[in-house]
Amino acid sequence: MNDSALHELRFTVSGHVARPCAEVYEAIADPEQLSRYFTTGGARGRLEAGSTVTWDFHDFPGEFPVVVVEADPPRRLVIRWDGQESAADDGKTTTTFTLDPVDGDTRTLVTITESSWRATEAGAENAFGNCAGWTGMLAALKVWLEHGINLREGFYA
Repeated sequence: MNDSALHELRFTVSGHVARPCAEVYEAIADPEQLSRYFTTGGARGRLEAGSTVTWDFHDFPGEFPVVVVEADPPRRLVIRWDGQESAADDGKTTTTFTLDPVDGDTRTLVTITESSWRATEAGAENAFGNCAGWTGMLAALKVWLEHGINLREGFYA
């Protein structure tokens, strides 16, 4: 019997950044840089395996604890954080950042996958919201690293 029922929602977004993997990785892992282009309310703590850091956003005020499950510089980061309508037993979603070198590591393909929402209308709404958020993060990362512009400055406040 083939069970084709949808049990969990997940998404993947990706794009190219014209910088080497190590530079892109650092822009994600370093709280000072992350605060300049993504976490509009600030990031505290470096993304290192086993650590718990906090992120704050002007569009969703309040500190979000982020658990770093895996940090493999300069190619991969895995984090877990609370997600409304999460399908996981602990109420968290899992986000994986994969950085692949392109054109002799002059560019990086950044792929962000987030999983673990319930296959319900509310789960889909939350997954779509986070998908939009990670797409915005990816665009902001690209503009920050390639042009030194904070794309989110004044966007939400």
